[in-house]
Amino acid sequence: MLELPSPGLPDFDYVRAVTPEEVTDLLLQHPDDARMFMGGTDIFVQMRDGVLAPKVLIDVKHLPGMVDIAFDPQNGLSLGAAVDMNSLARHPAVLEHYPILAEATHTVASYQIRTRATMGGNLCNASPAADTAPVALVLEAVFVAHGPDGERHIPATEFFLDVGKSALAPGEFLVRIDFPGPPAGWAGRYLKLGRNAQGDLAIVGVSAMGYPDDTAASGYRFRIALASVAPTPIRVPDTEDALAQGPITDQSLSAAAAAARDTARPIDDVRASARYRQEMVEVLTRRALDDVWTRLSKER
Repeated sequence: MLELPSPGLPDFDYVRAVTPEEVTDLLLQHPDDARMFMGGTDIFVQMRDGVLAPKVLIDVKHLPGMVDIAFDPQNGLSLGAAVDMNSLARHPAVLEHYPILAEATHTVASYQIRTRATMGGNLCNASPAADTAPVALVLEAVFVAHGPDGERHIPATEFFLDVGKSALAPGEFLVRIDFPGPPAGWAGRYLKLGRNAQGDLAIVGVSAMGYPDDTAASGYRFRIALASVAPTPIRVPDTEDALAQGPITDQSLSAAAAAARDTARPIDDVRASARYRQEMVEVLTRRALDDVWTRLSKER
């Protein structure tokens, strides 16, 4: 009888951290051999496949505040980095005040995986295809890291440095994601294109939001972010500025979508060609902007 090989995990020491300082000390003591995990949906796959072989795994999800969700009308939303995706997607405060975040979270993998997968893990992997990253960018989230010097606040726009590389310094780890209160009267959308309806990495991801602003010539401001079309998730500020400078028309929305397409720097890979990705940026950006503008127009 043929026996199929059963992939296993390499040997490692498991540490259930008790304090943030313990985590920082371990990361500094084992700079090349220690890894953290919250849900484990990514790191255990990499270990199974031989991509990673850490000698120390640090479980941080039991630290104080790591699975907390708190909302305050004045200060906004605060998420512990180890909050699982399903808890996030169905939380009443998220659904009411940050529906675009619930929308993006719901597109990650499958329901079963989302019971373990965390937003902190999704962000810290610094994958260009991370579904929660574009929403963090347009909502102008702040990532709170703990390290040797205590807490450090990192704007979302400064967090993603390259493929798989974040702004976390040696000894630092993500403890919280803070979202300011969104602008009054805003509307947002996250659209994702994958090879199948559910459970796939994004071929293209587009997040768009808009809100009334009397200081803009158009009377509105927009924020747009893209995933899976550059080495990192990116904002497209030139496109955003163009929409603020004149009346919002069918032509200006089409021009904005085309400008987003031109900003993208995709690559060819097993999931899609660069050319296809670039064209889909324009399509999805236009769809997202149309949806946002339709809702904004109804409130005028």
